[in-house]
Amino acid sequence: MTPIAPQPAALARKKLPIGIQTFSEIREDNCYYVDKTGMAVDLVQTGKAYFLSRPRRFGKSLFLDTLKELFEGNRTLFTGLAAEPLWDWGTKFPVIRISFGAGVIAARQSLDQVLHQQLSHHEARWELPAAFVDLRSRFLHLIERIAAHTGQRVVVLVDEYDKPILDNIDKTEVALEVREGLKDFYSVIKDSDAHIRFAFLTGVSKFSKVSLFSGLNNLKDITLDERYSAICGYTDADVDTVFAPELPGLDRELIRDWYNGYNWLGTSVYNPFGLLLLFDTRKIRPHWFETGTPTFLIKLLQQRQVFTPDLSRIVASDTLLSTFDVDNIPTEALMFQAGYLTVDTVREMPGRMQLTLKYPNLEVQSALNTSLLQSLTGSLSLPGPQITQLYDLLRAQDFAGLKTLFHAFYASIANDWYRKNEMAGYEGYYASIFYSYFAAVGVEIRLEDPTNVGRIDMTVLFAGQVFLFEFKVVETNPSGSALQQLKDKGYADKYRALNQPIHLVGVEFSKASRNIVGFGAETLAIL
Repeated sequence: MTPIAPQPAALARKKLPIGIQTFSEIREDNCYYVDKTGMAVDLVQTGKAYFLSRPRRFGKSLFLDTLKELFEGNRTLFTGLAAEPLWDWGTKFPVIRISFGAGVIAARQSLDQVLHQQLSHHEARWELPAAFVDLRSRFLHLIERIAAHTGQRVVVLVDEYDKPILDNIDKTEVALEVREGLKDFYSVIKDSDAHIRFAFLTGVSKFSKVSLFSGLNNLKDITLDERYSAICGYTDADVDTVFAPELPGLDRELIRDWYNGYNWLGTSVYNPFGLLLLFDTRKIRPHWFETGTPTFLIKLLQQRQVFTPDLSRIVASDTLLSTFDVDNIPTEALMFQAGYLTVDTVREMPGRMQLTLKYPNLEVQSALNTSLLQSLTGSLSLPGPQITQLYDLLRAQDFAGLKTLFHAFYASIANDWYRKNEMAGYEGYYASIFYSYFAAVGVEIRLEDPTNVGRIDMTVLFAGQVFLFEFKVVETNPSGSALQQLKDKGYADKYRALNQPIHLVGVEFSKASRNIVGFGAETLAIL
């Protein structure tokens, strides 16, 4: 990997807007800003009510604040931006913004309190007295009165619309009560259609149309609209232009491999928060992943005995990815909506769309599999040192050391964990452990890698080397068949054109000893 060429000295560095969700602060405080205002104008000119799902810390709040400033006509903030020549600055609209971004709502009573506080804020702003006790009537009447008071229809912006439910997703009874409260509150947006100029709701998850969304069926979902794939996040072009002053001294290819790749059928993007932290710390780390430990997700994957190698190649319909509810959480939908999987390929058929999912980048692959290993092995401290050791042994091509380490993977697992984690049988559990260690290292992995004569169980591309793995499960004694199959099938032929060292590695697991009993490795000469 070659460091990028130094940038011209004329490119002055600006303030990194880490954690800043206020459009005015970014524009007035000499911060870097990636212009999304053209998309904002396009949405307003072509529709009226929208919903957007994106993972946490993707810039949803900033986009909503941009819409707020746009409708309130604060033209000076948009000087030089795409929206400036496109917007009618002579007309201003009143904005009601509802946000659940701060704090945790632990009960229905807490939800009602938060909503009443926010409605009180808007009533005070427009000097309107509260006229109703119940939330639905109060919200409905507020919209009508503001429209009458200003002579303009109202703009309604809702940030993190689903967070009160997600805060309680592992407490079903509470989550259902909160969901019903939100459903009743949000139905006002549809019922107030005549008084609303524009509505935009954002969140992490899209709840089922038969539950929370049944009262919001007038919203246009742009989550999987290729035109708006980059509505939140930074593109490769943004990194190379807007953030050009930050790039000298960093490996551009490594940045792309570790942070780019989130995709919603269009242009792929980087998570803004993670990329900004990279520019701040100058270190490749799982910055985005570390901002929120997915405890519930890891528990769910373990409870459902998900075969971890399958996570990087899930196939699902677009409708399944939009199916999410308190008591119905498909693994695919949860992983996709939370940002741990993203779109790889698309197959369109009349009336439906089939998506193949993958990890968006090495950050998610590495960090998620580290968390999975902690769950699979029952140890928070064990995987870390072993992952580091695996990295060093791979780079050194030390196969004797790899055999010892592989054996240690399984010897360190208590017997009770085998009984709790019989994913797809013992074979699946062996493979999940093995795969997750390699994935946690942050290397390129190809599972069931196709050739003209069969499929390689696992291919690893790392440090200018190719490692081909074949796995076998035996009763007790090794047979040597795993390595022999790699040789007999000529699987290495697929990679000879790379002119890199190719290592054949056969691994055999014993059902009786619950560990590796056979391990053979052979390095092929470069032709």
